[in-house]
Amino acid sequence: MRNLAWLLLAFACLAHADRIGLGTPPDAALLRAWDIDVSPDGAGLPAGSGSVADGRRVYAARCAACHGTEGQGNPMDRLAGGRGSLASAQPVRTVGSFWPYATTLFDYVRRAMPFDSPQSLTPDEVYAVSAFVLFLNGIVDENAVMDAATLPAVSMPNRNGFVDDPRPDVR
Repeated sequence: MRNLAWLLLAFACLAHADRIGLGTPPDAALLRAWDIDVSPDGAGLPAGSGSVADGRRVYAARCAACHGTEGQGNPMDRLAGGRGSLASAQPVRTVGSFWPYATTLFDYVRRAMPFDSPQSLTPDEVYAVSAFVLFLNGIVDENAVMDAATLPAVSMPNRNGFVDDPRPDVR
């Protein structure tokens, strides 16, 4: 919900928009529409589900043009591979090698993808694409189905590769 706090602060600044002639104050419906963040533990995941097979179809139609047919990248970021490369001279940061939580994948795809029409995928499509990308990285098997219970349970290869920031002013 940290993202929501920043959003509320930004909207609070707009409460004085009438004085400067910029923007309008948000109503409750607008705030709810933007309250879509998902936490590492899965809090915020919507109802729905998606399989690797369904994800393969959605990915081919909506993602492959930018990320390659097998997540190899070009013209946009590579999504698959790179496992074991982070400590090398040329680390390959992908969903499978770098990201610590599978729920982060869902959250990012839901908010920002596809690049040309963000937030246009249904929850089922986002679960399916997440399942397929996890499959491309060898993290789940071909029969996997992701939903609000199974996605947070996925153990990402780099889950322990991050440390908490000990500074008290950033919590």
